[in-house]
Amino acid sequence: MAVPAAAEERARELRALVEHHNERYFVLDAPEISDAEFDALVRELVDLETRHPELATPDSPARRPGGAPASTFAPVRHLVPMFSLDNARTRDELEAWGTRLAKAIDGARYVTEPKLDGLAISLLYRDGRLTWAATRGDGVTGEDVTANVATIRSVPRKLAGRSVPEVIEVRGEIFMSAAGFEELNRHQADAGQRLFANPRNAAAGSLRQKDPSVTAGRPLDLFCYQTGEQDGGPRLRSHTELLAWLGDLGFPVNPLVESFDDLEAVYGFCESMEQRRHDLGYEIDGVVVKVDDLGQREELGFTSRAPRWAIAYKFPPEEMTTELRDIMVSIGRTGRATPFAVLEPVFVGGSTVGMATLHNEDEVARRDVRPGDRVVVRKAGDVIPEVVGPVPGTRPDGIEPWSFPSTCPVCGSPLVRLEGESNHYCVNVDCPAQRVQRIVHFAGRSALDIEGLGEERVRQFVEAGLLDDAGDVYSLTVEKLVPLERIGATSAANLVAAIEASKGQPLERVLVGLGIKHVGPTAAVSLARHFRDLDRLAAAPEDEVESVAGVGPTIAESINRFFDVDTNRGLVAKLRDAGVNLTAAAGPEVVAPDGVSLAGATFVLTGAMQRRTRDDAAAEIEARGGKVTGSVSKRTTYVVAGENPGSKLAKALDLGVEVIDEDHLEQLLAEGLPA
Repeated sequence: MAVPAAAEERARELRALVEHHNERYFVLDAPEISDAEFDALVRELVDLETRHPELATPDSPARRPGGAPASTFAPVRHLVPMFSLDNARTRDELEAWGTRLAKAIDGARYVTEPKLDGLAISLLYRDGRLTWAATRGDGVTGEDVTANVATIRSVPRKLAGRSVPEVIEVRGEIFMSAAGFEELNRHQADAGQRLFANPRNAAAGSLRQKDPSVTAGRPLDLFCYQTGEQDGGPRLRSHTELLAWLGDLGFPVNPLVESFDDLEAVYGFCESMEQRRHDLGYEIDGVVVKVDDLGQREELGFTSRAPRWAIAYKFPPEEMTTELRDIMVSIGRTGRATPFAVLEPVFVGGSTVGMATLHNEDEVARRDVRPGDRVVVRKAGDVIPEVVGPVPGTRPDGIEPWSFPSTCPVCGSPLVRLEGESNHYCVNVDCPAQRVQRIVHFAGRSALDIEGLGEERVRQFVEAGLLDDAGDVYSLTVEKLVPLERIGATSAANLVAAIEASKGQPLERVLVGLGIKHVGPTAAVSLARHFRDLDRLAAAPEDEVESVAGVGPTIAESINRFFDVDTNRGLVAKLRDAGVNLTAAAGPEVVAPDGVSLAGATFVLTGAMQRRTRDDAAAEIEARGGKVTGSVSKRTTYVVAGENPGSKLAKALDLGVEVIDEDHLEQLLAEGLPA
């Protein structure tokens, strides 16, 4: 049967694309697409060549594990080829691999390990000493990077132990930790040099330096996971034994390697690692699953590019490339103008992303992204997606740098960048966009938590003239809502019920909902506990507000300014008239032991406390007549320092204020002030 012309043309196109991206990734360290996009191209080519074997060519990149070695370094021929791994992206694909194994071997046991997103390396030792180090290259021939690899502390120069073989090739992954990557980029920024897009590119770029001293200054590390050629050493029966032996020889081995009897447990490990992937301190993009028995591996053998006895279970991609269609500006509740990217929708991090944050004017300039660029989009876990930067070498001619607009896109008022800040603000407090966002914030989960009153609904109600501020939320009725589009009687009744229920939220949530600058959930709890009434807080002098534990002068000034504004006092009046709770429930009474007094003493609590919460400690101090404030001064009697105490400890030492620990505080609470 003749091969369709379209299939033949697509195969040629795919071979060219895979070759091109192989070179960009393996040789130039400047990939133009994400790993997921590259894998999809290879899978499509493999599928085509499988369905139409006559399309397969001897030099097809679908049959090779990597790219050609770069000419910058001398070529090195691996004693045993370095293969790539086939991929599974779903449970079904993982189970299909297990089914294929079951047809060839009986009773497989599996070993699993995190799949690091780094650079594959082969280390050759003769008589226990490092002879050369080579990159994967095309799987047969790699690049000689011995001088650079020798600068990495975790790479042993001489092997330890009693079972040192005469010759051994050890395979592993060179990577950069998340902390090391951040530190490297800080140095790059301070030096005015290009930032690295991700730890993998940073590791690859660091390893391929012509000057080994540059590599030596980069935070590179190594985990080993396999061997190639071996002459001598113990007779091993399993991969688990192999890894233990490599550890005895002095090679670093990932401590998260585990073994399982069935694929059900293997899949459970994969799910667990996907949930923990951001807690490991280094980047992983999946889990490698291998048959543990080395004899069974020999039976299974290899395809032209991968072992049949191993597979990589790949997590959903967290980085993808797409087109940056436009850069627009959104206006928040404080008037802050935030640029954001409008993207050609792309599936990344488990969801389809069409917009991503760009933070502020300086970040747009630093990342140098422009409408029309092809860009890298990253979404790690539940983090808001962001544009990392442009894909090198893909910018169309004639694209100009983006300029921050001078006027608000909603109300047309000037956008002003305040001195010493990186943000622009709309100066019109009556801007409709600010009004919408203030109400959205009030109804949000951290504030009054009104289910069903999201941004789309709020905007609809504002445009319909039903809402001017958050206080108007409590004037909404079913009769007012039902005539609006896309709102039926049931949804209107549910929303009104949710609004009614929110009246009983505690005072601290109301404080958060008011949107007072710098007043977040932690400060709101302290303020509610101290004042117990919103009117008392509104009337309190600034120095009293400042004295509240965890508040300080910045928040106190912000609160004072907020209640000086007529419209804000009007908002509070609306809430009071609607029956919203504006007082704090009385907490459990704290009774001081007889005769124990801390009267006349002023305390500042700083850092994380272990024996009791800071709120509980403050309540105990105040019950004994002591005073707890949020800032250190010469009038402070004691600073109680928990873990990670921060700047308050430094100020106490500068002023000569006595610093005590939690044990000393407990003694004071039990015995009172010393005579």
